[in-house]
Amino acid sequence: MSQATETVFKPLLGVGFFFAAMMLGLTALQTKFSKFSPSSSEEFSSASRSVKPGLVCCGIVSAWTWSATLLQSSTAAYTFGEWYGVGGTIQLGLFAMVAAKVKRNANGAHTFLEIVKARFGTGAHLLFTFYAFLCILVVCGSLLLGGAATVNALTGMNIIAACFLLPIGIAVYVVFGGLRATFICDYAHTMILFIIIYVFFGHIYGPSEATGSVARMYELLVQAGKETPVVGNSGGSYLTMKSNQGLVFGAASIISGFSGVFCDQAVWQAIASAPRSTTKAYMLGGLSWFAVPWAFASCLGLAARALVNNPRFPTYPNPLSPSQTSAGLAAPAAAAVVMGKGGAIAILLVVFMAVTSAVSSELIAVSSLFLYRTYFRPKATSAEIVRVSHLFICFWAVWAGCWATILHKASIDLGWLYYVQGVVLSPAVIPIALTVTWSKLTRAGVFAGCIAGAALGMLAWMVGCWKIYGEINVPNLAEPYSALCSGLTGMLFSGLLTVSVSLASKPAKYDFAGTRAITMYDESDGAERGANNTTSGPPSVHERNEEQEKRSAGDKDAAATTVLPADPDKDSDSPTPPSTTDNGTPSTSELERVFRRAAWYSLALTVIVTVLVPFPMFFSGYVFGEGFYAFWVACTIAWAAASGVFCVFLPLWESRKEIRAIMGGLVGAGGWMNG
Repeated sequence: MSQATETVFKPLLGVGFFFAAMMLGLTALQTKFSKFSPSSSEEFSSASRSVKPGLVCCGIVSAWTWSATLLQSSTAAYTFGEWYGVGGTIQLGLFAMVAAKVKRNANGAHTFLEIVKARFGTGAHLLFTFYAFLCILVVCGSLLLGGAATVNALTGMNIIAACFLLPIGIAVYVVFGGLRATFICDYAHTMILFIIIYVFFGHIYGPSEATGSVARMYELLVQAGKETPVVGNSGGSYLTMKSNQGLVFGAASIISGFSGVFCDQAVWQAIASAPRSTTKAYMLGGLSWFAVPWAFASCLGLAARALVNNPRFPTYPNPLSPSQTSAGLAAPAAAAVVMGKGGAIAILLVVFMAVTSAVSSELIAVSSLFLYRTYFRPKATSAEIVRVSHLFICFWAVWAGCWATILHKASIDLGWLYYVQGVVLSPAVIPIALTVTWSKLTRAGVFAGCIAGAALGMLAWMVGCWKIYGEINVPNLAEPYSALCSGLTGMLFSGLLTVSVSLASKPAKYDFAGTRAITMYDESDGAERGANNTTSGPPSVHERNEEQEKRSAGDKDAAATTVLPADPDKDSDSPTPPSTTDNGTPSTSELERVFRRAAWYSLALTVIVTVLVPFPMFFSGYVFGEGFYAFWVACTIAWAAASGVFCVFLPLWESRKEIRAIMGGLVGAGGWMNG
């Protein structure tokens, strides 16, 4: 083992176990001074649905900040200039609408698979289980390969060793702390992420000898456009939104982003917040997350391109090779030039934080998806569910390292997985979204959309690769045009077939009584609260759903009373529903208003981010002048500052009472011990 590798082994393991020890300590304090304990299955898997929106916002930012977010955004800017962020933001805004519907129609659900099983039965449940595990495989591979490549580039550590070591400390605190510990860890990681972003802002646009100022950065980028012009960009410049490559990348990112949001249980975990605050959390999360790729792309990605001719650039006098670029090494290269060893450490830390935080979310997600109670032991107690979840988390942590090693040996890197994610997952996006939002969706529509959409998407992938690049091979399959052909085909045909087949069967309007009957775990005996246990899939719920699709509208209302809802807001058909129910939870009418607000927010965000800002500059062929570039940098810094306030200070303010109670308990315990 080389000295460099030995040097990094200790910090890598040390930081991981430091966070593990911190989370264990916080978990112990939570157990002692609050009513929540991770030994409860409901607390372990969904944090008892009591997480406040500020902390959920951090969880969303952290779970959606993969190593691909940090590294691929910089790579995109290094390659063809400003475009990334457009393709990864609108999904979280649109998902806020889905979250509002989940809280209205399935507030007791722990995973989106429970909703699928309650509505469509075992077949559809197994189909979506395949997509859910496939998504986690892609995400874990992306996280570990990106993190391992960065560690290797900055320290020389063996990539395979990094793939196995990264999940070790993560699994420890996830096992002992559950979802709430993951959210708290997300807060710590997000705070560090924004601090490092601010540090890079200060160095690149401030006193760095390599760049020195915003004006100097502008000069270097203008020169880079002359020396290495970008094919398809206006004037070959890196300072323009008129980029053909960027347009394709943005479209592929949108497809990949929808797949990563709607198919990933780690993103669905934010339904752990209270019903009123779930949509707010997704809105804040989407706006705050946008600052991360925008900042990394505008700051480090463009800095890497500007500094290619700097003698301190790692590959000087040559630019990064195609393999280095695909591995996401533009940001580490820029950081090393601007801040030297400190920059390398900062990038290593922030990528490690991203990998740690996102993998912890994936581990909780995969433990929630494990089918132990659904098919193996329907009467399992809460304690047994937690114990099996612990074992499965440990298994998956080891398997994730094995999986990343397999991908590495097959020459699959971060860039390949980033594009292919949309290829393999896009056919499931629209059926998943419609499961909780559209009352006329049928089981036949779900199967037709997912299976036929996947087949057509794969066909378009192969044909597009062959026609555009002349040969079907592993590198060409991950080229942007190949991925875009497949992703668009799979998603659009899946949606078209799902809707058309459902409408062709003339279904009755589903009232979501079956999904509302999904209930929380009863800690006393392992049974669930409520009349029906849809998690274990009792025949009564599924049979009732089948019968309901055949009933006329007149019979449907009477049938709806046969299933007891898990949440009191089921009684939403009264002429004047109250804003809250007897136990303080919001009524269906209030949640419907939340949905409408989320719809307007999502529409506005989508129009602004994907139409109003980029397309006028794209079609005009505008190249940034020095003044506009300074304005662009100022907007980037302001957005990142506002996002930092949401993610760092809002959770502290919302949890001030709990923090005061824990501190008071500690002071009281200390006084008792001293007395």
